[in-house]
Amino acid sequence: MELTSAEHEVWFLTGSQGLYGEDALRQVAEQSQQVASALDSAGSVPVRVVWKPVLTDAEAIRRICLEAGSSDACVGVIAWMHTFSPAKMWIHGLRVLDVPMLHLHTQANVSLPWSELDMDFMNLNQAAHGDREFGYIQTRLGMARKTVVGHASDPGVLERIGTWMRAARGLAEIRSLRLARFGDNMRDVAVTEGDKVDAQARLGVSVNTYGVNDLVDVVDAVSDADIDALVSEYEDTYTLAPELCKDGDRRESLRYAIRIEAGLRQFLTAGGFRAFTTNFEDLGGLRQLPGIAVQRLMADGYGFGGEGDWKTSVLLRTVKAMAEGLPGGTSFMEDYTYHFGPGEPKILGAHMLEVCPSIAADKPSCEIHPLGIGDREDPVRLVFDAEPGPGVVAGLADIGDRFRMVANEIDVVPPDEPLPNLPVARAVWKPKPDLATSAESWITAGAPHHTVLSSAIGVEELSDFADMVDTELLVIDTDTTARRFTKEIRWNQAYYRLAQGF
Repeated sequence: MELTSAEHEVWFLTGSQGLYGEDALRQVAEQSQQVASALDSAGSVPVRVVWKPVLTDAEAIRRICLEAGSSDACVGVIAWMHTFSPAKMWIHGLRVLDVPMLHLHTQANVSLPWSELDMDFMNLNQAAHGDREFGYIQTRLGMARKTVVGHASDPGVLERIGTWMRAARGLAEIRSLRLARFGDNMRDVAVTEGDKVDAQARLGVSVNTYGVNDLVDVVDAVSDADIDALVSEYEDTYTLAPELCKDGDRRESLRYAIRIEAGLRQFLTAGGFRAFTTNFEDLGGLRQLPGIAVQRLMADGYGFGGEGDWKTSVLLRTVKAMAEGLPGGTSFMEDYTYHFGPGEPKILGAHMLEVCPSIAADKPSCEIHPLGIGDREDPVRLVFDAEPGPGVVAGLADIGDRFRMVANEIDVVPPDEPLPNLPVARAVWKPKPDLATSAESWITAGAPHHTVLSSAIGVEELSDFADMVDTELLVIDTDTTARRFTKEIRWNQAYYRLAQGF
């Protein structure tokens, strides 16, 4: 049974040993429960934290790690060595652990009680070296994990834990994700190809293709009553162009666009799909290229990729799972054209139709305009500018022997002038450190032209996620230079080639 994100849990594991006696272990349990409770009640921690009994022997550790991996609810574990927990006890457990781990290097007290310090206090509160022992065994085993240092009351510590939890939630999503491709990818395009078997083996996502007319059958069967209900929703949510209003001469086009949305929802819901792709070269019996239907489904959390781009669709759904509950939006995107000047250079991003309204600055306008490709009727779409603010653009590419993710920190900005003749949703942004360095680095990395733009999550979530799935991540930010970035690509190439032989 697939759980909602509200049902996810992170288990709090505390390490100790029997050497200190029952009274000390009772205090360990009390204090670790207090730390777990503080994490669970923190507003910046998005997943429920569940305390587990203190672990003092190898068999108990092995069992709890197996239980974490087999639990549908558990998306990760936080481990803390309250006292000294000899790390050889953890070897078997860590080897069978199948969910992400965060190593919290903390202690129960914020300050030392200097005038009252005695050896009983020292023996009880020795995470300072107990966690170092634990860190050694994780490194010795080559275990991917995140280490966070500081007291559990520190807002910065809580924020980093929350970031890791969002990445863990993304991992749980991608491991159970099913994606429906309606038709194949755009003909002769290279970057939208990819190894779907490796994607399922490494990431967990299941990618399969369905005939477009399988969808058309569902679309054609949508009832007028279902369309009427959605018409009212459209009228309440968007500013409808006059020709799409009740007495407008293109009203039937709006109703057919709504029919596509209702049919898509039915098909995806029935198959348990949370991501999908379409291709303007393969529309079967559809009378319009799906435009507003795709936009609204993305707004409801679905992953999407144009022209059959399943990798971007997978990444979009994963990022949306990470971003749930956060301010900001996340959308399918494409670098379309540049403004080199005057003023600071910037990128205009858009797509034919499919940009998610979660990134809109204002109430979207529902419009209908001709589309020069697809050989179908004029499609209905939402038109808007993106909300200004910081964000990230990320892309996922199959570079042959592995998947590579590239992320660029950006600032979304308003267009320099209004865009009255561009009837699509769009975003304008300034990439860091500048357009020339960003574009040169992106192209050198072989990163894709389809991307995910998010103003809700950032590079740290993507970095945590990449570590969890053992996938390369290259970051373009304020400190990037083309020379250093090229060297990083070469170093990574050597590392991943060598790692395949380990």
